[in-house]
Amino acid sequence: MKKTLPWLLWLWISAVIVGAFYYAPLAQGFIGKSSRILFFHVPMAWVSFTAFIAAAVWSVLYLMKGRQESHDRAAAVAIQLGLLFGILATVTGALWARVMWGAFWNWDPRQTSILISLLFYAAYLALRGAVDDPEKRGRLSAAYALLGMVVTPFLFWVMPRLTYTLHPEPVVNANGKVEMESRMVQVLLASTFAFTILFFWMHNLHCRLQALLARKVEAQE
Repeated sequence: MKKTLPWLLWLWISAVIVGAFYYAPLAQGFIGKSSRILFFHVPMAWVSFTAFIAAAVWSVLYLMKGRQESHDRAAAVAIQLGLLFGILATVTGALWARVMWGAFWNWDPRQTSILISLLFYAAYLALRGAVDDPEKRGRLSAAYALLGMVVTPFLFWVMPRLTYTLHPEPVVNANGKVEMESRMVQVLLASTFAFTILFFWMHNLHCRLQALLARKVEAQE
């Protein structure tokens, strides 16, 4: 199964790319072909959110189930990947903003909120790097990640809706209607699913590599 998963994963992602460039219709008007970035920008932002929430869940497990190193490692790796996908979402969003609004950065509420969340979790990594004792580092990191249970939903979902935003909301909006062409919705959902699976596959691979390296270090000592 482990050998089969990467092939299925890359097959799914290839299908998403084909769908984004050939199956889904282009946006109307001057936006043109740049609308395709939607199928990558939105899923990567979603994966970033998922990773930060998953880190909080693994932190709860760390605190409640015997302070296992595997749970602490899983939380840390999730935040590392969450930052990676968050940065990619920010970059692709900036490219989209350049086309839509004439500038890479406009201090739109969504742009600002994701920037704050990236700084928040970058501080998590700085905290881990500043504490040498593994048990103390695990406790402090878990407590910090648990704070993200409140911070992350607020920054990703609440803060952008407290004031006017330049971002369109064709899928989730106040009217409760999907205001997007059906084929675009299909590709967007497929892309979101594919990127989510990609995250968990990368997470599992990274955790296994870190565990292997830790065992080698212990063996040498």
